[in-house]
Amino acid sequence: MTAFENIVIGKSSIPSLAVTVLLMVAIPVVFFLYWRLKHKEQTKISWLIAGAVGFFVSARVLELGVHYFCIMADNPVSRFINGSTIAFVVYGTVMAGVFEECGRHIMLKYIMKKNRTRENAVLYGIGHGGIEILAVLLPSMVLYLAIAILFSQGNMEEALNQLKITEETAAAALPSVQAAAAFDYALMAMNVIERLFAMLIHIGLTVTVFYGVISQKKGFLPLAILLHMAMDTFPALYQRGAVPLWSVEVWAALWTAVIVFIAVRLYKKMKGQTTQ
Repeated sequence: MTAFENIVIGKSSIPSLAVTVLLMVAIPVVFFLYWRLKHKEQTKISWLIAGAVGFFVSARVLELGVHYFCIMADNPVSRFINGSTIAFVVYGTVMAGVFEECGRHIMLKYIMKKNRTRENAVLYGIGHGGIEILAVLLPSMVLYLAIAILFSQGNMEEALNQLKITEETAAAALPSVQAAAAFDYALMAMNVIERLFAMLIHIGLTVTVFYGVISQKKGFLPLAILLHMAMDTFPALYQRGAVPLWSVEVWAALWTAVIVFIAVRLYKKMKGQTTQ
């Protein structure tokens, strides 16, 4: 397959990918261990699990189901959305905000009725962000690492066979191989920092929604949705090639700071509040 003949694995691809995989595992583990050890009496493991389940159901089942019709399938709706950057960005940010934050709200208000401590709200956020890393992003990094290792051995045909890449699947597989070959320490740092931001955002948004639930103030769910939409705006624009990658990272840092600031203030307001 001629498309793969010019693929050259960079010298830093394998080590940077290996470190990225290790750090992807370490991020949720360290967050969990730190918070659990610090607040063992105020936290329950069930809240960590609930966060993971909440993310999977809202983002990976329900939201992806809508995406199939509105983005992936060929119909008038998908053609309109995919044909317009504005429509694509509005659709993507609204869907992410509504599904994930409403999913949080439903879980925190109707499912997790026991041990409603602010510490458990943070643990829920760790579960939500942690499963996103482990179940969604980590497999891609492991695949890139496997690709880099196989192609670095110099036998392209053997690498293609090991990866089960055929003439029919070559076009779909080529971007992954190119991404693995181009991966370096700069991309490693960017991916790790992005995941740290994402973990803080998931925790912050969970605290925001949780505060609305226990204070019975309806405005905090819309606030969380709007914050989520704002955070996702530049990543959606980047997907359309409208903004450079560096601007996405700056935007993420800005909104991480905003969301964490709001969450810290709400967290302090909940001191001593526990709903059984």
